[in-house]
Amino acid sequence: MNTLINNIRQLVAVPPGPVSGEAFSSPPVIENAAVVLEDDRIAWFGQAEETPGGSYDATVDADGGTVVPGLVDCHTHVVFAGSRENEYVQRIGGATYLDIMHAGGGIRSSMQALRRATIDDLVRCAAPRLRRMLASGTTTVEAKTGYGLTPDDEFKTLLAIKRLAAESPIDIVGTFLGAHTIPPEYDGRSDEYIRAITDEMLLSRVRADGLAEFADVFCERGAFNVEQSRHYLSKCVRHGLKPKIHSEQITNSGGTRLAIELEAVSADHLECIDDETITAMTGSKTIPVLLPGCSFFLDTPPAPARKLIAAGLPVALATDCNPGSCMIESLPLIMSIAASLLKMTPMESLVACTANAAAAIARAGSIGAIAPGYLADLLILDVPNVNRWAYQVGVNAVRTVIKRGRVVLENWENQAL
Repeated sequence: MNTLINNIRQLVAVPPGPVSGEAFSSPPVIENAAVVLEDDRIAWFGQAEETPGGSYDATVDADGGTVVPGLVDCHTHVVFAGSRENEYVQRIGGATYLDIMHAGGGIRSSMQALRRATIDDLVRCAAPRLRRMLASGTTTVEAKTGYGLTPDDEFKTLLAIKRLAAESPIDIVGTFLGAHTIPPEYDGRSDEYIRAITDEMLLSRVRADGLAEFADVFCERGAFNVEQSRHYLSKCVRHGLKPKIHSEQITNSGGTRLAIELEAVSADHLECIDDETITAMTGSKTIPVLLPGCSFFLDTPPAPARKLIAAGLPVALATDCNPGSCMIESLPLIMSIAASLLKMTPMESLVACTANAAAAIARAGSIGAIAPGYLADLLILDVPNVNRWAYQVGVNAVRTVIKRGRVVLENWENQAL
């Protein structure tokens, strides 16, 4: 099936990732453009007057809007149970993230709720979040475990993620975050917990059943140190899971250097990264993933985005949607926050949420870009340019979501913004 998308005022032709340097700040922009799809792939794009001749099975009218790649949310904890608004209020009163964690809140609070939940409960809670993400333009989501903190409950979460992936138009990529924090029954015995959560039977089943592609660890004070993180990820890698690391969120933990050592796909957070580690990253393939929603939500200093960009690194952005430190589902809102807190331009944020986010989940060869042969995951925006999109903070400018060449959502109420 051939589909023509015409009447495009501005097409932002984000190149395949990872993208850095001039292309990161100034991706190609084509005015008065058209795109041709062949089944689920992009077949051609360019100036409208140069559109290949012939007949098309379907036509999508962009109505003078802007067309960009579908957004990729490369770091989320979107599958969880319960709610932690009480901690939100505690932080307003001055409590820190670590204060709440040491008092038995934080991840452990979500752990208790998830352990009580069934797979059906988890699917029922997460499905509306994913629908809202889709409505705001997210077409691919990475989803982590990490709130069960037992082999059975982590496996339960992975099964919920697999079911959500089968039932949602969004592509969902599973990540095994068994080493998120130390559960209370293992207080003072964190090494024993690492051994339990890397049980050979568990990891073999996770990979054999295709439940996760990545393994992640929270390398931080109060969670797991560098040696424990190395042991956990090394075991996961031996079972075919690609490594990712939560690093330098609260302290300079050394997690990013471990990510470089292990050739991790990404190092995420980086609020406390130092100049020497930034330099070390430039010689690696590890994608720096920044999560400015956490800084906004927790009122903490953000990652040094401009230093990372100046070093020539392919910066990615993600929501880090989770019940404790960033209850934000919208990547466009993250783009606006990145402009204010990280001083990233809207174009930089778009590349960070598309091509580079795709690279952060090892999919730079198929999504996140406008290129022939790439999956036709596209958005039609009711704004004349990307700058307007980020400028209209909190306003959903996404009119049409195209997933694998098929219109999966029309936000008719967003027209003529």
